[in-house]
Amino acid sequence: MKRRAAVLPLGLIALILLALTAACAPRIQESGPFDAAPALESDTFIARDRLRLPLRKWLPDGAPRAVVAALHGFNDYANAFDEPARAWARRGIATFAIDQRGFGAAPGAGLWAGTDAMVDDITALAQTLQSRFPGTPVYLAGDSMGGAVVLAALARRKDLRPSGALLIAPAVWGRAHLGPFKSGMLWLTAHTLPWFRVTAEGLDIQPSDNIEMLRRLARDPLVIKATRIDAIWGLVNLMDEALAATANVDIPLLLLYGTRDEVIPAEPTRDAILRLSQNGKTRTAFYDTGYHMLLRDLGAAQPTGDAGAWFLDPSAPLPSGADRKEPAGN
Repeated sequence: MKRRAAVLPLGLIALILLALTAACAPRIQESGPFDAAPALESDTFIARDRLRLPLRKWLPDGAPRAVVAALHGFNDYANAFDEPARAWARRGIATFAIDQRGFGAAPGAGLWAGTDAMVDDITALAQTLQSRFPGTPVYLAGDSMGGAVVLAALARRKDLRPSGALLIAPAVWGRAHLGPFKSGMLWLTAHTLPWFRVTAEGLDIQPSDNIEMLRRLARDPLVIKATRIDAIWGLVNLMDEALAATANVDIPLLLLYGTRDEVIPAEPTRDAILRLSQNGKTRTAFYDTGYHMLLRDLGAAQPTGDAGAWFLDPSAPLPSGADRKEPAGN
């Protein structure tokens, strides 16, 4: 007698698939509750949930003329600001940069921390600096992913009122520009193989023309080389929110973008600039020889100098004139 194969009801199949997906959900670092007073130590920032984050600072001689709370990009860490912050310190500007959760020497390196915790950290850092330096303008600075965190924080936290924010090639490449296929594949992979790690090998992307600097990063153990898929999924969630936030920011902004950027495409950047321009307080500067890592490129002196001048006088024209021209293209 021939046996017939059992057929599972569609509802049961859906439940099984849902259970398998839930078992492989993207991991997010545990954080909170955010109920403690933040604090600055010599080389540590203590967040509001008592997590200790590595801190680097570059101080001028004498009292600072301006103070910057800085956030690095994806897979990077606070050292990203070493060269520009040294230049800013010579102009009387103090810079404080943290290793964000999940990056550098911070706890949980490689695991995505979630936008909630990252937003709380920059809010607490900025407000701590405002208390420490009363009467001195305090600015935010965000490079790539750091720029996305800054945008999300400014839209979410109305108690966050810095003197302005510097956005360096902000990460605003969300799902609206990724498209449904890439977005769908990322969701599926992040919910089935969240632990799977990918590298940039084989991708024809040049982040900078400063090859020696890129070689140093390749040797730096604190720079993440292989990335969990669920961390990329978390980054895209953040970029979605950052792009949406551009319509809800009402403080002075300076956005720097290199027209040779191969990491954050021109189209989502133009979209973000268009939305930000509605607040009447946004200035943009385009650098024809600039790549994604603008402040570490071979031509970094120009955008670094422009940013320093803007911190000291946000109303003055930028020294390079990069804010008075249209981009040459991408």
